[in-house]
Amino acid sequence: MTFDPGMPLLEHLAAELPSLRRSEKKVAELVASDPGFIVQGTMASVAEAAGVSEPTVMRFCTALGYDGFNQFRLALAQSVALGLPATLSTVSANDSIAVMASKVFDHSISSLDRARRYLDAAQIERAVDAILGARSLILTGLGASGIIAQDAAQKAPLFGVPCVVPTDPHQALMTVAVADPDDVLLAISNTGTTSSVIEIVDAAQAAGATVIGLTGADDSPLAQRVDIALVARTFEDTDMYTPTVSRIAALVIVDVLGTAVALRRGERHAERLSSMKEQLVTFRRRSAE
Repeated sequence: MTFDPGMPLLEHLAAELPSLRRSEKKVAELVASDPGFIVQGTMASVAEAAGVSEPTVMRFCTALGYDGFNQFRLALAQSVALGLPATLSTVSANDSIAVMASKVFDHSISSLDRARRYLDAAQIERAVDAILGARSLILTGLGASGIIAQDAAQKAPLFGVPCVVPTDPHQALMTVAVADPDDVLLAISNTGTTSSVIEIVDAAQAAGATVIGLTGADDSPLAQRVDIALVARTFEDTDMYTPTVSRIAALVIVDVLGTAVALRRGERHAERLSSMKEQLVTFRRRSAE
């Protein structure tokens, strides 16, 4: 087995578990089911619990690239601190509310960490520059991606340009068809395969607008055809009980864009944002009276 040292240990194990040797798989399954026991245990206790010999545990650790059991245990403790990967924390009908809640949080935390580690800062930089030079920002997405687009439109004060989010695909197509080269389209689709979104992207590019794509895979059709691809890689699967972490990651990336653009616009923009916040606080107080 060869593992990327930059990837958390539990993520490696989740991916490699089906392909391990039988003896190694016993140790891996124990790690997956009860990582806390491994962190607190000894090589002897782990071997006994897994039903293997101590040399097997040692071979398992060295196969992963560690000098021994203690180094492996330290790496596991660091990985657990980030939360369990989705494939190691699947919700079960037998779970208590406390266990279920812990698994949902583990899933979200580890997925956000994964999105952060794989986020391309250079592409973020390009997207920020494009928005800074834009006359307006058009946002589009369907279903859950449409919710992200609507949330991004609420950050218009941060972006400092008019933001429009047509909720109907036909309206979106009409909007981008008459766009100018100084307009920017942010197209959102986790799968990157939604045909309506792809058609809207094509129409925007035909009009000369700059297109930013926010998607879940760098080889998706959306990522391959936009000018700037922002990829949010998360642990997403088809489990009906799994939280929609791709949406959470995309919302965070939108926050990153909004914050970066606002900071780049300088002191005058910051003063206007501060004034807006103060007025909003006053408005809310009056509305509550």
